[in-house]
Amino acid sequence: MAKKEHIERHTADALRARQARGESQSDWARAAAMTEDKIEAAIAEDADEAGMVIDWAQASVETPRPKAVLNMRVDREVMDFFRSQGRGYQTRINAVLRSYVEQMRHQTKR
Repeated sequence: MAKKEHIERHTADALRARQARGESQSDWARAAAMTEDKIEAAIAEDADEAGMVIDWAQASVETPRPKAVLNMRVDREVMDFFRSQGRGYQTRINAVLRSYVEQMRHQTKR
């Protein structure tokens, strides 16, 4: 995955200082004055939001459980495949294993 060069990172304190100096590019007064209908219309006009419908009523917040440390042997071809996918290969292996576990649990409930 190519690194995005256009991303700027700032601390919360640095952003507050910029806002206090009037260097913020956000028009917070205009945003605060917008009605719900105007907000919805602005979202509808945004090409990045096209077709995006999110039902937040069903959202849940789940804190991740700590992962267990595992030392295991796998076929070289399996490890090479996941490593060839780039960074995060261990997370992908975990996702594959999790999917298998969920499928097995679903089958045993029948």
